[in-house]
This record gives sequence, structure tokens and C-alpha cells, in this order.
Amino acid sequence: MYLTLNNEKTYVTNGGKEFDKSLPTVVFLHGSGLDHRSWALQTRWFAFHGYSVIAPDFPGHSLSKGKALDSIEAMAEWLWQLLDEMDVKECSLVGHSQGGLVALEAAATQPERVSSISLIGCAAAIPVNEHLLGLAESDQPAAVDAMLTWGFGEAYQFGRSHVPGQAPIGIGWQIMCNNPLHADLSACQKYTNGENAAKKISAPAQLILAQGDRMTPIKMGRGLSSQLHNLVSQVELDKVGHMIPIEAPEKCLAELQQFITNI
Repeated sequence: MYLTLNNEKTYVTNGGKEFDKSLPTVVFLHGSGLDHRSWALQTRWFAFHGYSVIAPDFPGHSLSKGKALDSIEAMAEWLWQLLDEMDVKECSLVGHSQGGLVALEAAATQPERVSSISLIGCAAAIPVNEHLLGLAESDQPAAVDAMLTWGFGEAYQFGRSHVPGQAPIGIGWQIMCNNPLHADLSACQKYTNGENAAKKISAPAQLILAQGDRMTPIKMGRGLSSQLHNLVSQVELDKVGHMIPIEAPEKCLAELQQFITNI
């Protein structure tokens, strides 16, 4: 669905069902350079099992117009503006990588509106390699190649796919080459409030990490455990890289189901 926010056309997928604000809402936030398609399996399941789903493309990404936001704080503020526009009073936040940082910041600024938070392939800070950051500015296709090489686990480098007939690395390349990757990576690089934000969150929290994550190493994700006061669930997936919602969609969904449906 499309709506207008800050005078810009904004795209939100609802998982294949009409949005109903009377149902419990789950919000899915994509990572750097990506879009709503990261959550194809997860959004559809929740939409057809008693939840309303919101998975936006951030400004300037894929189907959403406007200028890319330059900080995690601005993205969190934009998210609450979007939820206000859709008259969502309370929601479960699910964020992958950069989307996880946005979820952290959003939950810290308006904790009373967050019923739960799920952080996937995320840490309190996600520092970006300076070479990658420079490459994203000067040669975005090369930067995307580097990110996809490091972002997907070994099996996916040999053509594995959980979606028959599709090549996630090739699809990811097309998406990321046309999105504001440098702006996203710069926002991650600048964000330093993750630990403080985590300490302000009282809602039940979940961490889904990957042992093969080379972009947000698992030891960094584990560091969030001591910052989240109400950590209910923590899982570390084996033989999976950074792109958890795409690489291991069934496992990711199963963990989200178990956590969110039992709040």
C-alpha cells in the first residue's frame, strides 16, 4: 500500500492482507540498502495468523520516494510518524541489522508503545569498515558485491536458495545497487546511542544472531544481552550469515512466532 508522509509517497507492505489497526501490529524494519522484500515469508505468516503487518521501505528506498535519512535517530522519528499516520498505538518491533538499530532507538524514545522488540543480526553499535564506506560512495556496485560476499553465508555463495527458482544474491544485488547504501552505512557508522537505548527498553526482547555473521560478529550481538533488562529469548543460528531473514527464513520465522505469539 502507498500513503503520503511528509509530502512524500511512502510504500508499506502489509503481508498480503488489508491493514486492520484493531489487530496486534508487527512492524518489520529492513537493513542497509534493502527493502520490504527482506521479510517476504515472515510478513505473510503474521498477516494471515491474526496480526496486522507493517513493513515499510525507508525514504529513498525502492518504492518509497524522498531523500534517504542520514541518521538512525531520524529513521526512528520517521517510523513513529509513519505509525501515527496509520493510527498504530502499540506494536511489536522487528529489525534486521540497521533496522535493529532503528528499532532500538524507536523503542527507547517511546517505550510505552512497544509491546516487544526482536533484534536480528544486530548489536548496540554496527561500525562500518572505512574502505566499504568509501566504496559505497565512489563505486556502489563494488560495495554491494563486497557486502553480499560478506553478508551471505557459505552455502549461499554456491547458489543455495530457500525460495525455489530464485537467486537471493542476484536479487539482493539489483535491490542494493538502486538504494542509498552510502547513506545507510553512514547512519550506522555514526550511531552511538545503542547501549543507552537498550537500557531504556522495558518490553520483552529477543535476539536472533548467527554464528557465521561476518558483518555484525556474533560477539557484538551477545553484548546486547546484558543491556536489555527483559531479554526473554536469545538464539544463535548455526551455518547462517548476516542476512538471516533471507538466508534462514523458516528458522527466523519460527523464532519470531514463538516469541511474539506468546507475549
